[in-house]
Amino acid sequence: QVHLVESGGGSVQAGGSLRLSCAASGYTSSSDSMGWFRQAPCKEREGVAKIKTGSGSTYYADSVKGRFTISLNNDKNTVDLQMNSLKPEDTAMYYCATGQLGAMLRDSSSNRWNYWGQGTQVTVSS
Repeated sequence: QVHLVESGGGSVQAGGSLRLSCAASGYTSSSDSMGWFRQAPCKEREGVAKIKTGSGSTYYADSVKGRFTISLNNDKNTVDLQMNSLKPEDTAMYYCATGQLGAMLRDSSSNRWNYWGQGTQVTVSS
């Protein structure tokens, strides 16, 4: 069993920055990747960023490339999401998830994303 807890959300003005953190506990060594996702009201959940736990390779949604950075902190067993140059359209609930081999960022509904946190709210005002 894996337990994920997100933190770091809040309200910020457009152009500002936030750093989200996802603390993982339990049997995380079987995870091939970690991902961040978001869901805005009345919209489908979308993948934001993914990092492979072995190689450290990263993947981003086009909408956040160049602004968001995902990273692993193995000492703290967290996966972080640094978000810069935030825009009002980044407003959403942000979730982290563990991914099994083959989990694709663009397929957030796949059961290969097998454990999810409860989410943290990010609100960006114009």
